[in-house]
Amino acid sequence: MKRDRAFELDFLRGLALFFMILMHLAWDLRYSFGIPAFGFIEKSWFSGLLHPIFLVIFVGVSGICCTLSRNNVFRGLKLLAVALALTAGTFIVTFYFGMYCLIIFNVIGLLTVGIFLYALISFIEKKAKIRPEVTNFILLSLGCYTAILGHYMRLFDYKVNNILLLPTGIKMNCIPAQGDFMPLFPWIGVFFIGCAAGRILYAGKKTLFPDAPAWVRTVSRPFAFMGRHSLIVYLVHQPIMYGILLGIFMLVKLAGGR
Repeated sequence: MKRDRAFELDFLRGLALFFMILMHLAWDLRYSFGIPAFGFIEKSWFSGLLHPIFLVIFVGVSGICCTLSRNNVFRGLKLLAVALALTAGTFIVTFYFGMYCLIIFNVIGLLTVGIFLYALISFIEKKAKIRPEVTNFILLSLGCYTAILGHYMRLFDYKVNNILLLPTGIKMNCIPAQGDFMPLFPWIGVFFIGCAAGRILYAGKKTLFPDAPAWVRTVSRPFAFMGRHSLIVYLVHQPIMYGILLGIFMLVKLAGGR
């Protein structure tokens, strides 16, 4: 691990991924395999407090990392390809194999939009020679406004019926149920706030803790590894985990039938 790499960002993103994996594991065991446990998933303290905290960490850190990237257009195109492939794949699995897991717009789509918008803002900033402080203020203001706006999107629920508005988070009759969903409002606001924080805190594109003790880096290394490879971890963890659980339960069922 490079000494000047912002390992704390990798750690935070990896930590958020780790808790997401645990949540998906609990969800699979409770709802897919009928284990009468993990009822906390349905509790308001989890869905309304703990779960959003880790989403804020993941999306906010992604916004910070966006300011450290050398080529956001390429990153955006890569995520766009992944998002389209994910939609196509889950469509096939849902409607041809009967395993409902349709994903149309989730965190991958959200980050795709956020990265492209930040690339556009950076381009305008450079061409118009806008002062960095002004851009930071715009990003922070835009982030706070869109985050707050997310609270009021419910006012439009079932009052419009255009599938093109799906990413906004407005509930509509024309939208099918999705296995995972993350609307632009309020989450694009969290992303923009992360961008502003990244430009301010990581202007030198280096870690904020260059003198962190060796044990801190050692302890953070497994989570930092997950954070550095967050896209791959996100894409493969659920199929692998579900496949392992399915195999275990099939073996248990066979053993019990003897």
